[in-house]
Parts: sequence; C-alpha cells; structure tokens
Amino acid sequence: MAENTRRVLVLGAYGFIGAEVVRALRTAGYEAAGLGRSAAQAARVLPGVPFVQGDLLQLLRPEDWTPLLQGADAVVNCAGVLQDMAPGELEAVHHTAIAVLGAACAERGIAVVQISAAGAGPDAGTEFMRSKGRGDAALRASGAAAWILKPGLVIGQGAYGGTRLLRMLAAVPLVQPVALADAPVQCIGMADLAEAVAAALQGGLPQGTYDLVEEQVHTLEEVLAETRKWLGFAPPRIVLRFPGWLPPPLAACADALGRLGWRSPLRSTAIAEIQSGVCGDPAPYRAATGREVAPLNTVYQSLPSGRAQRLDARMALLMPVAVAVLSLFWLASGLIGLWQMDAAAKVLTDEGWSGLLAQASVGFWSFADIALGLAILWRPWAVRACLGMAAVSLIYLAAATAVTPQMWADPLGPLVKVLPGLLLALITHQLLQER
Repeated sequence: MAENTRRVLVLGAYGFIGAEVVRALRTAGYEAAGLGRSAAQAARVLPGVPFVQGDLLQLLRPEDWTPLLQGADAVVNCAGVLQDMAPGELEAVHHTAIAVLGAACAERGIAVVQISAAGAGPDAGTEFMRSKGRGDAALRASGAAAWILKPGLVIGQGAYGGTRLLRMLAAVPLVQPVALADAPVQCIGMADLAEAVAAALQGGLPQGTYDLVEEQVHTLEEVLAETRKWLGFAPPRIVLRFPGWLPPPLAACADALGRLGWRSPLRSTAIAEIQSGVCGDPAPYRAATGREVAPLNTVYQSLPSGRAQRLDARMALLMPVAVAVLSLFWLASGLIGLWQMDAAAKVLTDEGWSGLLAQASVGFWSFADIALGLAILWRPWAVRACLGMAAVSLIYLAAATAVTPQMWADPLGPLVKVLPGLLLALITHQLLQER
C-alpha cells in the first residue's frame, strides 16, 4: 500500500480490539477515525477521536457506505458479534455488510483490512465462524485490496469476552475451576495484532489471508494458569476440572440470559469454539514478514499488572452474583409484603393511618419492589434498575424516619438493614458499566 495512506476508518472502534487498533494507528501517525453504534460510548473509550455513527445492520447497500467512506484511504474492520441477538444478525454483520463494503471500497480504490478469526471458514462448526468465513470470501472476491487477519485468542491490557472469562476464573480464591481443560489454544498479544494491521497499511505485508497465532499450542488449563500468574493471585490449592458434560447446560443457561440482553462469555458459541480449539497456522505470516508472534508468556510479561487488574477480575467475578442477590432481595421483599400485608399495614395503622390507605401503600411499594427485582434481570434496564433501587431505598428510609422513627431502634434493625442493600445497588450500578 502507498506510503501516503494515512486516513483510516476503523469499524467497531470502541470494542476490545478496535479501540487498541485506533490507539496504535494514531500513535503511528495515522488519521484514524472510528465507526460504531454509540457515540456516547465511543467518547468514553476514545475521547478526542473523530467518530462516525453507523450500524452494520443497516449498512447493507453500496450507497449506504458512500458518505462514510468519504476521504478514507483504508478501512479496518474490527466489528463482530459472537451470537445472534436478533435473527440474521451474524449474517448481516459478518457477511452482508462486509460484502457490500468490499464492493464500495473496490469502486473507490480503498483498501480493507479485515480482522476475522482463526478457524473461520465454510466448514467451521459454528455459525459465528461460518459467517466470518463468508465475509472473508466476499472481501477476497470484491476486487478491493484486502488483508484477512485471523487472530487466535487475543490477549490485551483490557478484557472482554474470552479474556474476561479467563480473568474471572483466575480470580476464584483457593481453587481453580476449569472446564475443557485440554482444549488447544494459540494466543496473540494485542500489540502484535496492531502491528500486523499497521504492516498491511504500510505495505509491509502482501495482500492475503494470515493466521495470527503464536507458534506453541497450549491447553486451556495452561493459558488459565499463566493468566492467574500474571494477575498475581496465589496459586490454587486445588484445580477443579469439571466434567465434559457440564459446559453444554451452562451454555444453555447463558443463551437464555442472552435473550434477556446479557452477553455472557459462556454462551454456546463460545463453548463450541473452545471445544474445537482456537488454533491456526503461523507459517504464512512468518514467511511474509520474517517475524513470529510473541508467545503467551512474553505477551503477559509485556503487560503491566497490579491491583487495578486484580480488582477488575474480582469485580467481574462478583457482578453476576451481585445482580442475582439484588434481584432475589427485591423480589422477596415485594412478595413478603403482599403475603404479610395485614401485618405490614398494622405498622401504619398504629400511627393513625386508615386501614385502606395503609394497605394501599403496602401494596403499591410491594409491587414496586417486585418490578425492580425483575427489571434488573433485563440487561437494557439493569443500570437504571440499580438507581431505582437506590432511590426507593432512600424513600423508604425518609418515610420511615418521618412516620415511624422508633423503627431505627428496633432490635431487628429493619431500617439499618436497608443501608447495605442501598450500597450494593450503587456498587452494582458501577459494575454494570461496559468498557
């Protein structure tokens, strides 16, 4: 590629890979801009970086890309979804939109660097990999200058998806749980992936398809042990290897949560990919560049690790527990209020309220508790549900202080016990913030 190729549009710019690619390109002197669905999220992840709002689910015709490609010399596609959240999402994001992008770029002489995945192809075992493979094939057939980069398990300073799951498992104290312990895995550091993108843009990598993986093949258990060591957690006293029949029901539960908007790294596609192995052939990239991808231990040695990384891993492990506890607490509170309505209303009638008004108040707030307990289970509402829980807790405390102040001295502490729930809701609100 010509040396004056400086203006690069990065798709999926605020994602795990996309954000690091944008930063690396801008450090190297490129005018890198991002494209994605959320301008607010892009501003948090990549402050000061030019951003274009766009959704690959809606960029399905060549003319849809015309305004987005104005002034671009190259496009780097880092966008992707693991599993359909809506029918046809994988096909649209991985194949249809990319085929149209390739045609639009070929017409304008714009080069495309595609971040695919090791193992992607028509005969792969999951629709994720097959749809990725169809997009790769469409780019190769488009006539655009194209590089297909197929990384293994990407290890970076941040964590998302598979790398997030590794850190969560590594954070389990005393024991080390692991399923599919013998699954083969080859990794690549984020720096090497960004270097391969830059090599394509700079003309240092011939057009073609390249697996970006280290030379050595590890087992998943070895990768997990290396991750735990890097984080600085104490070695486990026991390695708990789960039987092979356990991952499928766990994946089924994660898929069910996916229908509620939760993008768990334990969904069936992720489990299937681990079972089939995350592997590739490093030889073509080595032959084209004269370089090898850094091995896993070298990658971890190059990444800073300290209290922040350990805290992040622990909080990621605790987040689903916190959501479950809050949901159960608020559901139980509401249901018990309805079940024991007469006893709860008596607290108010003893203060002079009419029986009808007291029961109406108990019923209203019991249903409010139930609504909040259900709302936190729906991912798009979960963050606001936490704030709702905090607000309702404060209303309870203020109203009880005004109407029944003696409850602060109750030996069972009904008001005092509201405070830990309030604090947990605020903490969970922060844990639910993405990227």
